[in-house]
Amino acid sequence: MEKCVLKKSWKSIVAILVTILLWEGMVRILAVQEWFLPAPSAILMEAKEVLPTFFPHVRATFLLSVSGFLLGATVGLIVAVFLHLFKWVKEIFYPFLILSQNIPIIVLAPLLVIWLGFGAMPKLIVITLACFFPIAMSTLEAFEQTDRKLYFYMEMMGATKAQLFFKLELPYAVPSMVAGFKIAATYSVMAAVISEWLGAQKGIGVFMTIATSSYNTPRVFIAIIVTMLLSLLFFSGIVLCEKLLGRWQRKGDVT
Repeated sequence: MEKCVLKKSWKSIVAILVTILLWEGMVRILAVQEWFLPAPSAILMEAKEVLPTFFPHVRATFLLSVSGFLLGATVGLIVAVFLHLFKWVKEIFYPFLILSQNIPIIVLAPLLVIWLGFGAMPKLIVITLACFFPIAMSTLEAFEQTDRKLYFYMEMMGATKAQLFFKLELPYAVPSMVAGFKIAATYSVMAAVISEWLGAQKGIGVFMTIATSSYNTPRVFIAIIVTMLLSLLFFSGIVLCEKLLGRWQRKGDVT
């Protein structure tokens, strides 16, 4: 299995390198202006120059993303469990859950600034709104798809509602829950960058705004690339946790 993963990784790396080389070649051949589309070599040179001043922005976005993700994951799990256990609550508030995702974050963000100011709270709310939905929906759907035969069998054996939830429904929902975490992890970085446009002092979003206003396109690409790398880092962290959880579960089954 590890050899298969390595083969797939090498193919992806080769594809990325070929794309970068084609990008570099086309920019040089067509003599594209740097302000319009910089070559990868120009972006790399700019990255070396700006790295000392850029690192604090990356750190600020990283901490904001982690905080927002943890808050969004907590809210998402609580919402999913609450709607599952109390059906009448689900009937009333499920439409509001869907509507919460039909409001563009970029439109809601200015209102949050008006209501809550320029502190950390509006930014955390923006990230939470982006993260909680995939976790809540995937977990809620997994609860509803629990094996009914096992459910009725445990009821016949005299299992309480708490035992049914913690011993059957919750373990059954873990794979879908992790899938929601993966999606939310990538959303958290994007939402953090958007939230920093609201008036933060540090962050990739602030760095990107300054670079855009000065038409420093290489720096804009640096911000975009680092945002992508942070999203990939978060996603990889969830995947690693999933593998560790799988190993722990297998050890538990053996013992």
